[in-house]
Amino acid sequence: MATSLKQEIKDREFAGPAPAPAPPKAGKRRIVLPIFLVLLALGAGWAFKNWSYGRSHASTDNAAVDGHLVPVLAKAAGYVQTVNVKDNDHVVADSLLVQIDPAEYQARVAQAEADLAAAQAAAGGAGASGQAQAMVEQAAGQRASLDAQIIAARANEAKAKADLTRMEDLAGKQIVSRQVLDGARAAAEAASANVVALQRQTTAAGGTVASARAGVRLATAREQSAQAARGLAALQLSYTRVPAPVSGIVSRKQVEPGQLVQVGQPLLTIVADTGVFVTANFKETQLASIRVGQPVEIEVDAYGGDKAIGCVESLSAATGSKFALLPPDNATGNFTKVVQRVPVRIRVTKGLGADRPLRPGMSVVVHVDTKTPTGKC
Repeated sequence: MATSLKQEIKDREFAGPAPAPAPPKAGKRRIVLPIFLVLLALGAGWAFKNWSYGRSHASTDNAAVDGHLVPVLAKAAGYVQTVNVKDNDHVVADSLLVQIDPAEYQARVAQAEADLAAAQAAAGGAGASGQAQAMVEQAAGQRASLDAQIIAARANEAKAKADLTRMEDLAGKQIVSRQVLDGARAAAEAASANVVALQRQTTAAGGTVASARAGVRLATAREQSAQAARGLAALQLSYTRVPAPVSGIVSRKQVEPGQLVQVGQPLLTIVADTGVFVTANFKETQLASIRVGQPVEIEVDAYGGDKAIGCVESLSAATGSKFALLPPDNATGNFTKVVQRVPVRIRVTKGLGADRPLRPGMSVVVHVDTKTPTGKC
């Protein structure tokens, strides 16, 4: 064992001192420094690009796709007979969506038509001689008859007065007796009284004619009222047929066959085919550079940020908070200054294709190019 230890010591002395570690190679420094400078340049370029882009664009992520959502409401109360659509069906304008039981409204139309026929019989519609017009003709005939009788009575009165004058002359010459003279005088007075009576009857007949003509006007008014009632009943009957107001996609259907619906009750909603637009809520501090007609880039979140093209169509006349259910009142003393947002309507001029439609409610990010001259949307 001692011999092996001595041999190990000799081997170490023969080998000499251990070599020193090699210094780091200078080549690594030559590689790391250029990479760092390249990354620094790329970062600076990216920062400068974002800075310059921000100076020429007004951007917000408080934006969403919007569209025309047309509610379909019941205009007539009753039980639903049929529902001809389901959710997400495409419908065209005026196609039948819902049919409400029309039996009650058909009975109302029949009753209104009967009332109209009675009113027309009384008034004499469509050139016919009605009851009221017949009364006018009867009263006018009586008046004409009385006028003729007055002419005859005046002739008799004139004759009686002439006979009285002759009898007075003859009585003065004692040719006729006093009795004959008294008879002539009585005949003249009776003829005058008959004329007065007939004149009064004629006046009364004139009132009868006026009353009959008023009856015609009343009957005509009742006929017009019956026509209006008939039209209203027919209109209410037409309300049992619920057509599509516009072409579009059926959404949020809330009606089923056999359901009892009331007037004004929502049945379904149609997302119209009239196109979509974007409502972007910009901060009030961004509005100074936004103008109608400026081009807009629209990043759609649903399609990985792919960009649609649009332009600024209009700016709201008030901030969004003014249209809230409970708008803030800064006069209450609890005032805290908050940057308000103003809705800006953006028209979509170029979408992402039929296979990637823009649907109302989708989140988007908009960038308005505030340096490009305004154009027409």
